[in-house]
Amino acid sequence: MTLTFEEKLRNYARLAVQVGVGVKPGQRLLVQAPVETAALARLVVREAYAAGASFVDVRWDDDDVQLARFELAPDGSFDQISRWRVDAEIETAGAGGAVLAIRATNPNLLGSVDAERVATHQRTLAAYRRPYTAQVMTNRLNWNLISAPVSGWAELMFPDASAEQAVEQQWDAIFAATRADQPDPVALWETHLGDLKRRRDLLTGKQYAALHFQGGGTDLTVGLADDHVWGGGAADTPAGITFTANIPTEEVWTAPHRERVDGTVVSTKPLSYNGTLIDGIRIEFKDGRITKASAGKGESALLKMIDTDEGSHRLGEVALVPHSSPISRSGLFFFNTLYDENAASHIAIGSAYRFNVRGGVDMPLEDFLAAGGNDSLTHVDWMIGSGEMDVDGVAKDGTREAVMRAGEFVI
Repeated sequence: MTLTFEEKLRNYARLAVQVGVGVKPGQRLLVQAPVETAALARLVVREAYAAGASFVDVRWDDDDVQLARFELAPDGSFDQISRWRVDAEIETAGAGGAVLAIRATNPNLLGSVDAERVATHQRTLAAYRRPYTAQVMTNRLNWNLISAPVSGWAELMFPDASAEQAVEQQWDAIFAATRADQPDPVALWETHLGDLKRRRDLLTGKQYAALHFQGGGTDLTVGLADDHVWGGGAADTPAGITFTANIPTEEVWTAPHRERVDGTVVSTKPLSYNGTLIDGIRIEFKDGRITKASAGKGESALLKMIDTDEGSHRLGEVALVPHSSPISRSGLFFFNTLYDENAASHIAIGSAYRFNVRGGVDMPLEDFLAAGGNDSLTHVDWMIGSGEMDVDGVAKDGTREAVMRAGEFVI
């Protein structure tokens, strides 16, 4: 059965509300959306009200407005932020509400502007936003990220197509990656989330002391936090609301031990970070801390990101994704971490999710750090997996077990 574009778009909005953010009757919802994605955002609003939401508000974003600031605003002004935009998130979370973000931007948007301007803005924003980020990192609210085509991004993905054709092809790619092009994507997602739960439960039961990645220039041992818990697929808030933070999602992940990462790792896909493409990343670790970092492209942005704070010199996530995942099989590079991280195993510089350590949500920060968890203003995923990557689980007694071979799970 071939669906029309309108049917696929409605499916996508329904997925975002029902499977993604999991809106419950009586909840309020904040939607964050670029103005170019207005058609999708409006459908999300209607689906949320149909699901029983009490109040749905939309906060609009615009690439052109953002670019104008970084190009034209005076030096010394980039520590100013629109606090009301963050306050809307904090207010929604405080009222027991949910947040759904349509994350879509031109990956090259800020590639030609002063990296220091961007870094100053990001540090200031992250510091003010920290109370809200803390709730996200502990699953205290139901939240979700999806994406949609915008100018520049689609043309980057499909450079040989016209602007109109590029957008059409990108919609096709997004619908396929999220299963929105199928008659009953909600049912398909329920099956998929069940598969991810089985894998995360298996890995949690293993309680490996470390994972060893080898292949494609990477030779990295990632120690795992004490009493770590693997995540993947759906999660639950303290109020018992089930949500899926990312659509699409193909990963299972946990918390590295902040002091037990050693070796060399190289990226297998570019990273789109705050409007700058960073490619050819190579990083060396000793005792958990980055000792050397370089990139073939965007190195200045990489180094400034690493220097955000002390925690950004360490890892906060390690994730496993089979090389045969649907996004990997598509052969497409999305220039968007939401998609590209689900095509390859990856690691994240910065803060760890509290729920990846048993009891971590409620323990004091010093206890979380002692267990191996990491704390930072930032959390940036980048891809290290490929069809060449082997991963071993290392037990506490030093014995090894194959987890992945040539990028595929063998357990």
